[in-house]
Amino acid sequence: MHVQKVDLDMKVKLIHGFSNKTRIQILDSIKNQEKTVSQIVEEIKGNQSNISQHLACLKGCGIIVGRNEGKYCYYSLRNQHIRDLLSMFDVVLEDVHNDVACCERHID
Repeated sequence: MHVQKVDLDMKVKLIHGFSNKTRIQILDSIKNQEKTVSQIVEEIKGNQSNISQHLACLKGCGIIVGRNEGKYCYYSLRNQHIRDLLSMFDVVLEDVHNDVACCERHID
């Protein structure tokens, strides 16, 4: 299978979706089950406005999707590839944990 060369700017935009603590918390929250904004807010102890902004970012980056049902919108990961990528982050982190812990240039 031939994979097209990915535009560097597009890759940076995608990775940006994963570069924030709140967004990672949201992704972990919906990793195995779709949830409403209220459920996500309750689970990660955030505020609704902030969570909604991060959901918009994740949706805009194509990382998550929303499904409307009645007055609720349920958010979930876009597909299995995103779920696999989140799992791979955990696997890689196990390998490099000590180096990451010593990294002085981390961003909260």
